[in-house]
Order: sequence, then structure tokens, then C-alpha cells
Amino acid sequence: MTMNLEQENLLIDRAGLKAIRSKVDQGERLSFEDGVLLYEHPNLMAVGALAQRVRHRRHGKKTYFNINLHLDYTNVCIYSCKFCAFAAKPGEDRAYLMSPEDIYNRILPLRDSEVSEVHMVAGIHPDMGYDYYLDIIRAAKRAKPDIHVKAFTMVEIDHLLKISGKSEDQVFEDLREAGLGSCPGGGAEVLTTRIHKAVFRDKISPEEWLASARKVQEHGFRMNATMLYGHVERVKERVEHFVRLRELQDETGGFMTFIPLAFWPYNTALENYGKVTTGWNDLRQIAVSRLMLDNFPNIKAYWIMMTPKVAQIAQSFGANDLDGTVTEERITHDAGTSAPMELPKQELIHMIRAAGFDPVLRDTTYQRFETVGS
Repeated sequence: MTMNLEQENLLIDRAGLKAIRSKVDQGERLSFEDGVLLYEHPNLMAVGALAQRVRHRRHGKKTYFNINLHLDYTNVCIYSCKFCAFAAKPGEDRAYLMSPEDIYNRILPLRDSEVSEVHMVAGIHPDMGYDYYLDIIRAAKRAKPDIHVKAFTMVEIDHLLKISGKSEDQVFEDLREAGLGSCPGGGAEVLTTRIHKAVFRDKISPEEWLASARKVQEHGFRMNATMLYGHVERVKERVEHFVRLRELQDETGGFMTFIPLAFWPYNTALENYGKVTTGWNDLRQIAVSRLMLDNFPNIKAYWIMMTPKVAQIAQSFGANDLDGTVTEERITHDAGTSAPMELPKQELIHMIRAAGFDPVLRDTTYQRFETVGS
């Protein structure tokens, strides 16, 4: 049902959210308490209407997507995070490691295709040296020189800085010369001490994740940010996560997109701690993200984790990006997502149009756009 502005205001005000509506309309930053209220408020439609107001103000009816490929280059990892079904230990039958030549051979057949981005993240392998990481970037660029390499979470960046034996400036210069274009936002999980200790204590802390993100952006790389939600975190911890991200964005301005990541529990140590997140919770997460992260340009509905149908609806709850074709993603599939391995370009376009929005093909860093014709 489409509402005019008067009807929308009435819905929001009757829900008791008039004060937040006033802040949103005036472009005023929402408080921590506002964030908690938006999560706990029973009227999801009113919360969604507020988020959609911000979405339309920023992007109108445009929904962005790209043509991308995921290569999770190894599942071998020194860490044992409780939420992870992807990681393997050395010697396990399911353990694998892609060589630079493997990367090259996977991307080479795409040289003349529309694929514009390769997204590369993985576990922290105990035996791969510093040069390996540079070599897999070079291999991707050698196979398809015009491809944008988006690679390495802040966990991987922190690891690279530690094993390089070089200065911070030199590491980032090496990455740039090898062909790194930007960084994804994974590894943040929930930026609170309690969750770090409870779920991923071996991995870098929230403070270390933020410090690595600051370094990445100070050295001229743009990046995304994420939150893994739907496991053992509390509402106030989600809001704390938002506050910490937007404080860093105030300082650096280098975050492009925020991506809520719905937790899938299967085959993880948290499988018995809760249920798969619902569409209701996914849509609220999108809406509150859009409202709290006022200095983030884009909010992405990542269909791999939300499923395509929920991501499609999320366009009406504040999301303005659906990611891309996402060929070959393994991490979430190992944890049991019901989403397909990839979505063809035409199916993404159909998802966007069927929801009443205008599909816009983008590059990784939101610098080039192409309106998709009928």
C-alpha cells in the first residue's frame, strides 16, 4: 500500500514516534536511546516508513547493484570463532587453499565479461607469508586488468601488518601497487567487549577492528562496514555498534556502505543458541541501520544472508543497494543459508523493478553508474 505524506506522518505519529520523525525531517542525529526505541518498538511499519523517508531523500527510487565474483581463497584459519562454519584447521579433509595461479585461472575466463569486481576474503592461514597476499591480488589483475579487487577484512589487514616486517606506510603502498582497490567490511561482528569475549575472543578486538579501519581509510582506501546480528547480541549492543561506526565515519569519511549480515547458525558452535533470523528482524535491522547511520551513504540488503525475497522487500525499509551477482560465495553457504549461490544480472534487475524501484548498475566505489534500460 502506497501512502501519501500525510498518511505516513499519521502512521508514525500514532505509533508514538513523532519526536524521532521530527529529528529525521530536520536531519538531526538520532541518540542511543532513539536507536534502542526503534529496535524495541512494536510497529515495524512505522519504523520502516521513517527509514524509507531517509532512503528517498538520499537516493530517490534508485537501487544499486554490480556484477561481481566472490573468491574465498582459503578456509584454513588459526581462529575458532563460535559463529563460523567456514573455517577449517590444517589437515582437515575440507581444508583448501587457492594459489595465485588458481585465482588467475578462475578469473581469466571472465576477461571479456561484465564482471567488474572480485571480492576476496578468507581465513587467516598459519603458513602463508606476506607475499602470498600481494600475489593473489596481482593474479586477479593479471587475469582481468580492469577488474576492481575488493579484498581483505580488517582481520586480514591486521594480520598483514603484523607479518610483513615492514612499516604501515609500506604495507599499504605494496597493496596499492599490487592492485588492491578497496576493502570489504567483514570481521567487525558486533563491536562490543562482551560479544568479543563470548563469541570471537581469539580474533582482533572491537578496538583493533576500528583501528585497522582507520588505518585503511587514512591510507586512501575506501571500505564497507558490517554487523553480524541474530546470535547472542543484545539490542543495546547493536546500537553501540552503530554509534562506534558513525563516530569513526565522522572522523575519516571513508565508509561507503553498511551491510547488516544475518547470522545463519547451522554447523556452528552457536547452532543451539537460537533460531535463524526472521524476515521481520531483517527488515527492522535494515531500517534502524538507515536511521542511525546518518553519515553512511548506502545501506545494503545482502541477499546471500537475507535471502533474495527479504532483500527485495528491504528496498522499502531503507536499503538502496542489493550487492551484486555474488558468484561462488562459500562462507554463508557453509552456515546453511537458503539463498542460491549466485543471482543472474537479469534476475536482480527484475527483483528491483518488481518492487517499484529503478535498477542502477554501479562500480565498487560508487563512482560510475549506468541506468539499466527496459
